[in-house]
Amino acid sequence: MKSPLRPLFALPVFSLSLFTAALTLAAAALPPPGLRTLDQPDPERDTRVAWHRDARFGCFVHFGVYSAIGGVWPGVESGTYSEHLMRWAKISRADYLEKVAKPFNPAKFDADAWVKLMHDAGMRYLVITSKHHDGFAMYPSKVSHYNLHDVTAFKRDIMAELSAACKKYGLKFGFYYSHAWDWEDPDAMGNSWEDAPPAGQVSWWEKRPDLIPRVAKYIDEKAIPQIRELIAMYHPDIFWFDTASKAPPELCRRVLEAARAAGPEIVINSRITTSAALGDYRSTSDRPAYFPEVFTEWEAIPTTNESYGYKPSDTSHKPPSHFIWLLANAVSKGGNILMNVGPRGDGVIDPKDQEILRGIGEWMRPNGESIYGCDRTPLPQQPWGTSTRKGNRLYLHVFHWPSDGRLVVGGLRSMPLRARLLSGGAELEILRLDNADVQLAVPAAAPNAIDSVIVVDFPAQIAADKAIRLATDNAVTTLHVMDGRLDGKGIRYGDGKKTRDVIEEWSDNASSVTWVVRVPVAAKFKVAAEYNTHGSDNTGAFVIEAAQQTLAGAVSPTANVSTFRTDALGELTLPAGEHTIVVRAKKIAGGNLMRLRRLELTPVE
Repeated sequence: MKSPLRPLFALPVFSLSLFTAALTLAAAALPPPGLRTLDQPDPERDTRVAWHRDARFGCFVHFGVYSAIGGVWPGVESGTYSEHLMRWAKISRADYLEKVAKPFNPAKFDADAWVKLMHDAGMRYLVITSKHHDGFAMYPSKVSHYNLHDVTAFKRDIMAELSAACKKYGLKFGFYYSHAWDWEDPDAMGNSWEDAPPAGQVSWWEKRPDLIPRVAKYIDEKAIPQIRELIAMYHPDIFWFDTASKAPPELCRRVLEAARAAGPEIVINSRITTSAALGDYRSTSDRPAYFPEVFTEWEAIPTTNESYGYKPSDTSHKPPSHFIWLLANAVSKGGNILMNVGPRGDGVIDPKDQEILRGIGEWMRPNGESIYGCDRTPLPQQPWGTSTRKGNRLYLHVFHWPSDGRLVVGGLRSMPLRARLLSGGAELEILRLDNADVQLAVPAAAPNAIDSVIVVDFPAQIAADKAIRLATDNAVTTLHVMDGRLDGKGIRYGDGKKTRDVIEEWSDNASSVTWVVRVPVAAKFKVAAEYNTHGSDNTGAFVIEAAQQTLAGAVSPTANVSTFRTDALGELTLPAGEHTIVVRAKKIAGGNLMRLRRLELTPVE
């Protein structure tokens, strides 16, 4: 994506240094020499990411001086993220140093215990915060004295101990580094409660080019030297950058080029810059719950509750099943899961997080081969779950085990050689139903209550049909918007978070969402739409079209964007074969039609 700069001649006249800065930013819109986007072939990138693609499951750790105060300051509790408390409570640099950083003492930190727990959970790599937005280095930095060794009484090197433990247990190791947002350094952007003028907003450099040299000083004198230092000291396998929107694109590219020069083999995520997909893979938004198709390397970053740093007041911890389903769904669409935990300030991983990791590990030990080294499935989403692929083998991840002992695999045109349960290895009878569907005879009881895996082998490349097979028995087929296709302007997905796995913007009447579906026999379906609205003025109208039939729907406002409603819209009769189901806007009121999440199709007996 090009930087949204105004034409150079429209800029006001400043000093020569500012004019040079403006020229530099204009040049940032051009393709940088030696750096390829994710959409361009790159053999070097393919080599770098090979281990990352194979690993599929890693651990993100947000650990810093903020961990000891758990998101609480006198009179103030942080918002969702406890690691943002300095910003939420507007704590001064002096107070943060004296009352947060200096007392920090993770005396119970045990690198071996951490990494063994992650290893036993099935994780293959670890990324830990070396410097978050508070600017505090969690290692003995010689670039900035604002670091763990110089400021606190804790003199051990956490990063060196973790690196050694990762080598012991076979995990790749690397760092999170906030390169564009730093609340401690007076030259960096972000500390608007102490600095004048505040300039933490996105694209601030368009309105305040006079501040660009100041931020360039921070990038050149702190960010880049610390990145080089981390590479030289610890030889990381991966660097996870963040908050690129807080600095001009050219300066973020300068960071990327420096990291590439210092460690050409290091895997780098896409949050290094917003101007183009210049990293080795794309990062999703925080706390994703569902994913659209992304046809590049990508990684999602869920966390155990809703905060990344330790926050004892947040008790919204998800069960292991949530992350097992996320992991299977991510791999089925070609992605990784980098799951976050936030250890306590004393250095111990929260017991609730430990319980979640152990629960995941219980599933991963017998089923890990259906995750490691696997890639996106050729099959469509299935009513019972999803699938992953490794060469000429499919792994069926059955979240909803069929009560009648018949598992229908929709869209499978190739005839399997054999099918068996991954756990126990029992062979399953295979029945070809038609040219696109296969039925497996499965035991009455699910081998695993969360995700039972079936291995299906083929003699050659797997041929499949991406049309979603609609269940014609008693099952309900869900058509999630992120498994459909968006067409037109003024329509886009949400970021995939809980309650935001929706069409976030739908502002153009010509826009639509489409699914390609298939029914094995003619059938009638009750159709319902699940959605909510941005506000009470969203009272538009829409239609659902399929097989020359139209169902009309009226949008009823919801109390908020966390409350969903499901409206019954009528019935559709679909002849046997393939169809497109399209939702179109007819009238948009209040600027946005609705935040559609999914359609539900229930067979009518």
